[in-house]
Amino acid sequence: MSPSTPRPRCTFSPATATAPTSATRREVLGASVAVSLAGALPLAAPRLTAAAAQTPGAFDPTAFAVGFESVASGFEKPLFVTHAGDGSGRIFVVEQPGRIRIVTNGTVAETPFLDITDRVGSSGNEQGLLGLAFAPDYGTSGALYVDYTDANGNTVVSRFTASGDAADPASEETILTQEQPYPNHNGGCLAFGPDGFLYISFGDGGSQGDPNGNGQNLGTWLGKILRIDPSQANGEIPYTVPENNPFVGKEGALPEIVFYGLRNPWRFSFDRETNDVWIGDVGQNLYEEIDFVPAADAVSGGQNFGWSIKEGDSCYNADTCDDTGLTPPVFVYSHEEGGCSVTGGYVYRGSDVPALVGTYLCGDYCSGLVWGIGPDGNGGFVAAKPVDSGLSISSFGQDEAGELYVCDIAGGGVSRITAG
Repeated sequence: MSPSTPRPRCTFSPATATAPTSATRREVLGASVAVSLAGALPLAAPRLTAAAAQTPGAFDPTAFAVGFESVASGFEKPLFVTHAGDGSGRIFVVEQPGRIRIVTNGTVAETPFLDITDRVGSSGNEQGLLGLAFAPDYGTSGALYVDYTDANGNTVVSRFTASGDAADPASEETILTQEQPYPNHNGGCLAFGPDGFLYISFGDGGSQGDPNGNGQNLGTWLGKILRIDPSQANGEIPYTVPENNPFVGKEGALPEIVFYGLRNPWRFSFDRETNDVWIGDVGQNLYEEIDFVPAADAVSGGQNFGWSIKEGDSCYNADTCDDTGLTPPVFVYSHEEGGCSVTGGYVYRGSDVPALVGTYLCGDYCSGLVWGIGPDGNGGFVAAKPVDSGLSISSFGQDEAGELYVCDIAGGGVSRITAG
């Protein structure tokens, strides 16, 4: 994970290459990572008027402050936390080796909710059990979906059925699979959108520099976010493709694709109030980025976020590039300014921290920095000076009430975002 040049991009395990000069050095997964605790970082040019229109008022970056309250600990490589939407108040913590654990009022259930360690392959680096999403009708159907890499390192998205405090490992139904040419950049985020469809993120296939050109190739799922309806089959295919997907019926393009030009969209989310889409896309050697799609534009989809033509808001390995038709990021930070691997988060919609309502929180895995981003009142965005969490941020998460959490993959804990 340390920012050497060049290097394969890792979301979890740090590399041993030389890190830049910094004020702080922390131990992360057994390797030493040096990071810079910089001040406020640059934004891409403000250009998204929909955000300011949907969120009243402007974000005051000088007032941004957050704290981190431990909720539960003792997990093995926790990398996601979410809720089931069943009114129980429980949160579910995904462990990279292949288990999902239930936390109720700070108590971790002794028996895993789901244990598929027998079919998850390597759980090091960027492989393992990577994503979890409960079906919108989970309360009645008991259906949940997971994303994991198998013994061959390939991606599997499957449905399981649960009852009470346990999901049945034998109930697995494979929805789709994707061969992975390299062990990194697997994406792995799952989320149901406001349309009731399942969104699935895939990285560009790994290695470095997108050697197979997958980001801009609409003939592969790699480097994309997909949108499918897994609630009904299409003949032998265990899902249907929404008719409004942007590439349905287009020659040479796979119909499941809704967004493309992504390097490793490790975490994305929907604003539960506005339905806007936020994507954290992990960079290559220099820049990390947050991408944004207003809800109205996300319905039709088709946005191209530019990889590997661009990295962040800069041309990749070139002095100039043709960025016609590309959707630029709304937030960019460089590795020199504070980290090496962006972790996308959520817009805060809870009630415990009123000052954060409407603020998008994201972080950096290596440095533990957390940013707040919000509308500037003029159609763009502004970012606050980052807060140092002291955590190895593998993921943010959200409970049923809209409160936000952070997974510390190195420390094995989950913390709740609080007022600073």
